[in-house]
Amino acid sequence: MGNTPLAFDEMMNADQGPRQPYENYHDWYEGQDRARLIAKSRDAENLFRKTGITFAVYGHEDSSEKLIPFDIIPRIISGREWRRLAQGIEQRVIALNAFLDDIYHKQEIIKAGRIPRELIERNEAFLPQMIGFKPPGGVYTHIVGTDIVRTGEDQFYVLEDNARTPSGVSYMLENRETMMQMFPELFHINKVRPVEDYPKLLRQSLASLAPPGCSGKPRVAVLTPGIFNSAYYEHAFLADMMGVELVEGSDLRVVDGKVKMRTTRGYEAIDVLYRRVDDDFLDPLTFRPDSALGIPGIMDVYRAGNITIANAPGTGISDDKAIYSYMPEIVEFYTGRKAMLENVPTWRCSEEDSLKYVLEHLEELVVKEVHGSGGYGMLVGPTASKKECAAFAEKLKARPANYIAQPTLSLSTVPILVNKGIAPRHVDLRPYVLVSDKVQIIPGGLTRVALKEGSLVVNSSQGGGTKDTWVLED
Repeated sequence: MGNTPLAFDEMMNADQGPRQPYENYHDWYEGQDRARLIAKSRDAENLFRKTGITFAVYGHEDSSEKLIPFDIIPRIISGREWRRLAQGIEQRVIALNAFLDDIYHKQEIIKAGRIPRELIERNEAFLPQMIGFKPPGGVYTHIVGTDIVRTGEDQFYVLEDNARTPSGVSYMLENRETMMQMFPELFHINKVRPVEDYPKLLRQSLASLAPPGCSGKPRVAVLTPGIFNSAYYEHAFLADMMGVELVEGSDLRVVDGKVKMRTTRGYEAIDVLYRRVDDDFLDPLTFRPDSALGIPGIMDVYRAGNITIANAPGTGISDDKAIYSYMPEIVEFYTGRKAMLENVPTWRCSEEDSLKYVLEHLEELVVKEVHGSGGYGMLVGPTASKKECAAFAEKLKARPANYIAQPTLSLSTVPILVNKGIAPRHVDLRPYVLVSDKVQIIPGGLTRVALKEGSLVVNSSQGGGTKDTWVLED
């Protein structure tokens, strides 16, 4: 699917004038020397290289660490558009938390027949260890990254709810810092809402949910799987920006019913652990016994109310792709109102009629693995060969419940800087949400952009880039 005229252009109107949010930026851009912008673009790349912002790419022999390409043309969202998005995101996050609380307690939504029991109980992301346990403050998803795509002036869809360990926030912060450094004048002519207080808000939000047994100022730490993890840069960056310890499983042990960290003064208790380690690896005594990344016994400490784990174990069931297709019902069930943000229409291949439809229309659909992430194990029908479609059809027939399918949406475009000027490329957006006794949505988020012409795949692991996202004050 090439870059069809069907795609909604966020910067330019059909008559080639700028859309309202871009007016000031467009006037500025028109007065710029192209060679200067190309040079600035190179400066930005050097800045990122110097800071060491990289991520590991799996399956690339050439290098394990790659620089995510950064594009210097911002994505600009008006105050009005943002308010609508923020209300929809807040509603969704509140529903996700209520859903998690319900399925680990009374399971009213199952009793009401809105969600099939086996979809929850047979799901590997559902943790029986969490049944009957309420995390501190009743919060399951402390940090959520909601992926949103746009197809028109007022058409936004949620692509997925990342409620486990959403990554990418370091890029949001670095992208903004880079833009402010390179184009300070742009921030004088545009009233852009700040994102740079995210680390402070994250720390406050986490500390406010310290366990009941915590006395004095809560001690927060970030748990990383270690230096070989693809998001290690971000773990270190966030710990540093929050002014908290970055720890690995081997730095921690359970002593006297508390999780304690090795320090020069002996072992000291940790109250809140922002973990970037998957459930499976969190506690070798409860989950995978071969895990060297976790802390033996942490689940006992957690259940005894002596530590807060963010996000709570077992939250993965709420962003599972099979559950995703039920999100409109979930939102309505817990908030009593229709979802303000729509889901992308989804066929569940586990259902016979849906499977039949998907097999007959493979070449126009996107098929995803229910537990997959990052664009792996998926088929993009419109760009796949007949041979690839046929091979994928066999996989589908063998394990239908493993897949869902969605139409290929015409994602909106934002221009990127290319040697001959600007060219439209497809984008998505991941705003970051902090949940404590309130829901805080950072005004902006991470815009990911497909750098290949016509490509709809924006994942950095698949060659996408990022942009700074501006939310304007009204």
